[in-house]
Amino acid sequence: MRIVVDTNIVFSAILNSQSWIGQILLHSDKNLRFYSPKFLQIEIQNHFGKIRKLTKRPDSEIYELIDILYSKIHFISEEFIQKETLRKADELTKDIDFDDVLFVALSMHFNCKLWTGDKVLMNSLKTKGFKRFVSTQELLQRLKK
Repeated sequence: MRIVVDTNIVFSAILNSQSWIGQILLHSDKNLRFYSPKFLQIEIQNHFGKIRKLTKRPDSEIYELIDILYSKIHFISEEFIQKETLRKADELTKDIDFDDVLFVALSMHFNCKLWTGDKVLMNSLKTKGFKRFVSTQELLQRLKK
């Protein structure tokens, strides 16, 4: 099963790798394949100061965890997403958050579900007919099987 992972999911896993989100990302089997646009790496780096402040861990530990998490995700360059798909994703997200465009586009590109904890994004997209979401609970049940 392909799943697009957005920044808030990875951010949550960095803050608490023992959380359900962290455990799913770190310990899921080969049947779950996580994807994300390379933009996720830029967002995590942009929020590194906040991560440092919230975790109170040394930079070396944070970077080590980030590297482990990144090893579980297949990063895709936005260049591989068709322009029409990007345009549709932009239309869906234009009044929500520009930073979500690539995650929605990648989900559309792979015809797979998006894993996000962003309720505003989910609710707004659902009203526009986009319903390709997977919840942490669904993934947790899959991991327990």
